[in-house]
Amino acid sequence: MFEINAKKDLYANLIFELEKLIRFEKDSLANLANASALLWEHLDDINWAGFYIMRTHELVLGPFQGKPACVHIAIGSGVCGTAAKEMKTIVVEDVHAFPSHIACDCASNSEIVVPIIKDNEVIAVIDIDSPLFSRFSENDKIGLEKFAEILNKYIIWENI
Repeated sequence: MFEINAKKDLYANLIFELEKLIRFEKDSLANLANASALLWEHLDDINWAGFYIMRTHELVLGPFQGKPACVHIAIGSGVCGTAAKEMKTIVVEDVHAFPSHIACDCASNSEIVVPIIKDNEVIAVIDIDSPLFSRFSENDKIGLEKFAEILNKYIIWENI
C-alpha cells in the first residue's frame, strides 16, 4: 500500500512541476527538453527518458536524457513503434523477450512507452528504459499517461 501511495504522490508532484515549467513557455522544443529532464530527475532506477516525435510516418529522436539513442524508428518496430502503431501504452517487463526490441543501450531490461495522441493521431511517444527487470507498474502507466495529457495541453506540436 505504501508503494502505491508513494508512486501516486511522486506522479502528482511530477505533473505539478511539469505544468509549472511549461504552462507559460511557448517554445515547444524547450518544453520537451525540460519534460525529459523532469522524468530523469524524479524517476528512480531508469537509464533513459525522452521522446520520439512522429515525422513522415516514422518516429524520430526528440529531447532525451541518457546515452545516445537510435534516431529513426519505424512504426510497428520495437516497443516505441509498436506503441505508436497500436496507439496504446506498452509496459515491457523484459525487453529481451519483446520480439522486435531495439537495443540502444544493452543495460536496459524493462521499458514503458506512452503514445501522445492528438486528433486521433500519434504525434509522439514518451519512452523510458530501466536497467531493472519489471521496473514499471500500473501506477507508472497511469502517472505517465497523465504526464502525456499535460504535455498535450501545452505543447504546440507543429512547432517541433
